[in-house]
This record gives sequence, structure tokens and C-alpha cells, in this order.
Amino acid sequence: MFHKEGYKIISVAIVLFLGINAAAYVSIQIDEWIIAIFSITLIFLILILQFFRNPKRRTDVNDNTVVAPVDGKVVVIEEVFEKEYFKENRLQVSIFMSPINVHVTRHPINGQVKFSKYHPGKYLVAWHPKASEENERTTVVVKNNFVEVLYRQIAGALAKRIVNYAEEGEKVIQGSDSGFIKFGSRVDVYLPIGTEVNVTLNQKVRGGESIIANV
Repeated sequence: MFHKEGYKIISVAIVLFLGINAAAYVSIQIDEWIIAIFSITLIFLILILQFFRNPKRRTDVNDNTVVAPVDGKVVVIEEVFEKEYFKENRLQVSIFMSPINVHVTRHPINGQVKFSKYHPGKYLVAWHPKASEENERTTVVVKNNFVEVLYRQIAGALAKRIVNYAEEGEKVIQGSDSGFIKFGSRVDVYLPIGTEVNVTLNQKVRGGESIIANV
């Protein structure tokens, strides 16, 4: 199963794969070269397919938990001042995605979207200290009866497009599709101070399934 954001790119990749190999078969007389071209183009196609995969995830929907919005590795757990929306100290949990991770972004909690904003910006490496404030990014806030959570999609050096489906006022379901980030990037989650965090640094998490906090 592939994400809809990849349909166009996957189609182009398949056409190129077939076209290049058909041309090589017709015009090249050396079998070793034909095999080499086939192997290289097949690897390229497989990389494209795996990047846009969209595996089904089983989310145990619960208003008292916050699930990881993306696949990846926890790289930050610290108290910071969140100045865009809350304008107060929050507990930040950051998840870094490599190019081989699933890049679907999922809603971390049930609730209503209270804020959704896109910010153009730079393309610093995703782990850069200033990436949260200077890179291209989107900020989304979801609130329910128990907690209000902000999560921020952040572009990295390779991520050239962030897709965000969250619209202010809509009701969303925990674990459902919230967007997509094309190529390596990260997502920051901002929780109330005192929240019980369920993950540790360098822990790998699965979007929509791993519980990163209890509220």
C-alpha cells in the first residue's frame, strides 16, 4: 500500500524504469551492461516504492495517551519555551526520520484541530538546533478534554516538501493520516510540563502505535 502523495512520483519512476530498460535491451549488445542497467534502475525503483509505503497501523485509540506521530528515533526529550502558540514552557519530544523510515505523519491524539499553520524556511539538517525555528515547517495543535498537544513537521536537508492535511476546526482521530514529509526530516511534539513520558532517547518508535506519553 502506497501513500497518495507518492502516486505521481511512483508512476514516473515506473515509466522511466521500463523505458530505460527497453532502450537498453534494444540498443546495447553487451549482456553485462544490460544487466547492470537493469540492476541500477531496479534499485532506484525499489527505493522510491519503499519511501512512499503507507503500512496500515493499529492504533489503540485512547484519550489518555499520546502516540508517536511518525516512525523514527527519539532524539530530544527536554523542557523548552514554545513561543509560537503556547508561549510557555513545554516538554519537547523530537523524533528524527531517516530516508528509509515511513514518512506518513499521524495525529498523536483525538480531538479538534485548534491551530494549523505553514511556515516557509530553510533546509538545515533536521537535527540542527535551529531547525525547529528556521526550517520549512508546519505547526498543528490538537485539543481534547484531557490535553492540548502541538506537533511540528520540520523539513530537513533532503525534505523539500511538507504536506499537512490538518485544518482548523476539524475533528481528528488518533493515529489517522495528518500529512506527509518527502525525504529525511523530523517531528517535534510539545506536551504539558509534568507529562509522563513513555520513551527514552534513541528509542525507535512507530507512528500511530508507539505510546510516547500518558496524560
